[in-house]
Amino acid sequence: MNNIKITLEDLFNIPGAIIYNPDNYKSVSAVTIDSRKIPPNALFVAIKGRKFDGHAFIKDVLKNGAKAIVINKKNLNKFGNFKSPIVTVPDTIIALGNIASLWRKKLNTKIIAITGSVGKTSTKEILVQILGEKFNINKTIGNNNNHIGVPLTILSTNNKHDVLVVELGTNHFGEIQYSAGIVQPDYALITNISDSHLKFFQNRNGVLKEKSALIQETEAHNGVIFINNDDKLLNKYGLKLKNKVTFAFNNDADVKGIISGYNSMGQAEIEISFAKKVLRLSLPLYGEQNAKNFLAAVAMALKFGLSGKEIKSAAQKLVAADKRLNVKKLRDFMLIDDTYNANPESMKFSLELLGKISGYGHKTAILGDMFELGKNEIKLHQKLYSLIKGNHIDSVFTIGNRIKHLNELMKKSKIEIKHFNSRNALKSFLNKNDLINSVILVKGSRGMKMEEFVHSIEARKI
Repeated sequence: MNNIKITLEDLFNIPGAIIYNPDNYKSVSAVTIDSRKIPPNALFVAIKGRKFDGHAFIKDVLKNGAKAIVINKKNLNKFGNFKSPIVTVPDTIIALGNIASLWRKKLNTKIIAITGSVGKTSTKEILVQILGEKFNINKTIGNNNNHIGVPLTILSTNNKHDVLVVELGTNHFGEIQYSAGIVQPDYALITNISDSHLKFFQNRNGVLKEKSALIQETEAHNGVIFINNDDKLLNKYGLKLKNKVTFAFNNDADVKGIISGYNSMGQAEIEISFAKKVLRLSLPLYGEQNAKNFLAAVAMALKFGLSGKEIKSAAQKLVAADKRLNVKKLRDFMLIDDTYNANPESMKFSLELLGKISGYGHKTAILGDMFELGKNEIKLHQKLYSLIKGNHIDSVFTIGNRIKHLNELMKKSKIEIKHFNSRNALKSFLNKNDLINSVILVKGSRGMKMEEFVHSIEARKI
């Protein structure tokens, strides 16, 4: 049973809040923004989203058992005759964050916060699976890593959870600072700094500036920082930190990894050295990026006291996160579903994995646009050519206004190339194209909805 409650005193501590019918308020043990699912003894916060406004469902929410509601103060005239406790605030989204901050202060759970340009979700999922060998874990679900999702993740955590692994996402300055201020992590990791969301961050130094707000917040609470010593910017940043654990494949570190090789399916053989001990294992996940994600997770798991034996046992059960280097063996070909998102760094890792898989005769990449790359977006798409050529990829099929510049650059190469101007044309082509003895990568930014092409390939009747 959850022993955390939001009291009347807590409500008075929300900046700008005015409480109506306070005598009817009883402390609540749950907070929700979903009008369709009202938990027992819950406080409902009315959020206005892109499609729906929670204020439109207040009557249903109270009918379904909500004990109190938080609304925007400009909507009070619609509900002023209600007898239920009503909390009015200037902004219900900010109020949700304030309530989550109050909840966080009542948690005994240890909190790990993860951000980074590439691999944060996969690292989170690997870490959760490893720590689950020993602890009761809560985690960020799906892509709930923004200014609304992070507070909801905190509010879904109770003192039965030993550890919360929370993911922080961003594409604008100030978002990590806001989320980290709510989370107040005990442990923090930035997986890496690369060319992501450059439309807003301009360059990698801008990315570091935004992401490092997580480190600063964790330092302020005497937390532990995990530093990727293979990342030049993070390595330099980490030199000034005292309470840290370093990990790396190519540089000296507290937790040092070596990839001794890959099997024919692109799965790594790894050796990890720490505290004069060595851990050797075959990783069931695919590619170099997952090896890096795994090393980061191992560094954190060791800090939490897991033994090499426990880590090795958990590693054998690892399953890739959905749409993130998710490898599927279908009939007589292999499909790599890496459709969740894309930036130049993640494209690099995915194309390199395609090149490492030697168990199939033909290598095909189905690529969509990469978004939010700023003024250099055309050059960054064209730079994929050297990766495609260097990894001996046989066929490249593209869709999108940005990736077509790569297609035009490759016209004089010996690689089979086709650009599609419509989604239906690409789907029709994939349904008819011979995929026997092939390994196929599908990847592009979230807005390209590349998973639709994965579904088309999976549904093939030939």
